Amino acid sequence: MSALHPIVAVTGSSGAGSASVKRAFEHIFTAAGVNAAAVEGDSFHRFDREDMHIEVGRAAGRGETLTHFGPAGNLLPELEALFAGYAEHGRGRQRTYVHTEDEAVLHGVAPGRFTDWRDLPEPTDLLFYEGLHGGFVGDEADIARHVDLLIGMVPIVNFEWAQKIHRDRAVRGYSTEAATAMILRRMPDYVHYICPQFSRTDINFQPVPTIDTSNPFILEELPSYDESMVVIHVQNRAKLNPDYPYLLGMLDGAFVSKMDTLVVPASRLSFAMELLLLPVIERLVATRTAALDQSAA
Repeated sequence: MSALHPIVAVTGSSGAGSASVKRAFEHIFTAAGVNAAAVEGDSFHRFDREDMHIEVGRAAGRGETLTHFGPAGNLLPELEALFAGYAEHGRGRQRTYVHTEDEAVLHGVAPGRFTDWRDLPEPTDLLFYEGLHGGFVGDEADIARHVDLLIGMVPIVNFEWAQKIHRDRAVRGYSTEAATAMILRRMPDYVHYICPQFSRTDINFQPVPTIDTSNPFILEELPSYDESMVVIHVQNRAKLNPDYPYLLGMLDGAFVSKMDTLVVPASRLSFAMELLLLPVIERLVATRTAALDQSAA
């Protein structure tokens, strides 16, 4: 952790409310006057799309499982080095994993491949990471120790499976059977490397459908915002210090279900994130400003 160069990390599976997260943090950073260096977790995958297919087959031949959830599929020591380096001197290197044709036009790299490594922009006020391993702790790396604000985005598992199946069919052209096979193959790594991170977060946001998603493998449509709620669990009260009466007054349809647990309509997720997290970001910025003033004195 660093007073001069703080790090904010959102950890969770791809597609787990990422659009709401990005929208919320755009508003938060604008309101706080923050110039953030943004890093996507996918850029620290070990293999591009084609090579990953090859390596998955090789691993299967050895009786092993290779997934993006586990350490073998990622450059976790390099990600920790980025966090450590940024925390120390506000610098580092990143690349971009190109997902779509639109991104390919923007970056000049084919979908499924990486851009070249490049320096982070300078100067920046903080590092903002969104990906699978912002709270990872293991033999390979201890990434969580560098993070000043750690946020979990974790839909209930049936909803997460439904999101993945729909995305893989629509974006990647997979069949339902192929997407299901990938879910099953990744499950051990999800249990061992992804789930434990949500016990290290400062706050978790968990979308929960209010319609029947009992069998996510046959859903024709994903639940809409109007058909979902979000369970928000504040795990670090000292860091967030939520004002629940104020939050309940600002968020129509919200209620407190348990100590430190707020439930809000999914349509209010971005606004709820802004209300809860903007004060934390402002405190990080204030601490950074004081540290800069002290170092200049």
